[in-house]
Amino acid sequence: MIAKTAIGASGIATNRETGVRETGVREMGGREMGGREAAGFGPIEVRTLADRVYDVVRDRILAGDLAGGDPIRQDTIAAELGISKIPLREALTRLEQHGLVSSSANRGFVVAPLSAEEAEEVFALRLKLEPDAILRGCRRAGRADHAVARAALSVLEGKVRAGSLDQGTYNRIFHMALIRPGAGRVTVSLIERLIMIADRYVRLHLRIEGRDSRANAEHRDILACWIAGDVERLGPLIEGHIAETLNDLRQELSG
Repeated sequence: MIAKTAIGASGIATNRETGVRETGVREMGGREMGGREAAGFGPIEVRTLADRVYDVVRDRILAGDLAGGDPIRQDTIAAELGISKIPLREALTRLEQHGLVSSSANRGFVVAPLSAEEAEEVFALRLKLEPDAILRGCRRAGRADHAVARAALSVLEGKVRAGSLDQGTYNRIFHMALIRPGAGRVTVSLIERLIMIADRYVRLHLRIEGRDSRANAEHRDILACWIAGDVERLGPLIEGHIAETLNDLRQELSG
């Protein structure tokens, strides 16, 4: 099965295990919330059916349920989600733009395979863009931004301890919490896309025992410097955090 959630034409989903209806709204800062959670908050963005399908298929790819090279069987996925193929095709087009699937006239959509070449490219770009963006975020962040980053790291560490399949999503949320206070729309979009493409590589990297603990320790050090405004230590910490992951991946993908 692709998912345990049926998505109706209105964009409202029902979890088949709990029976809870999810309204599919997102806080403008990017955090998904159910309808009751959203009450009392600020501006919200109503999400389309294609947005929700995009999330479902993306999460299956990132979790490894759809592996590199696997064909995307549109009839099967559409039937399981209870939708037509129109929003699914729209979601797949976006996933292709984000580097998670590829398409050809003969094969249709397939999951993009992991490769050493892509890892080098993605992490090299992260090394060029992310440290400066986090330093700018550090300089401009206020108390509310600090609270958001602390909360993001707390949730991430809980996901890592639980061995949750969606810990990559929360790793991305934490990194973006450090970036958003000092970044414009284009910078946020570029880096978020890079981190999303990197997600499967990070998951591969963290399969080795002990690396999750190392990553948590590095995140705590990075956050402490970011909140303290210690930019002299922060820059090297971020660069080392990304570079060490790339070095590990070079060994794992060399075969």
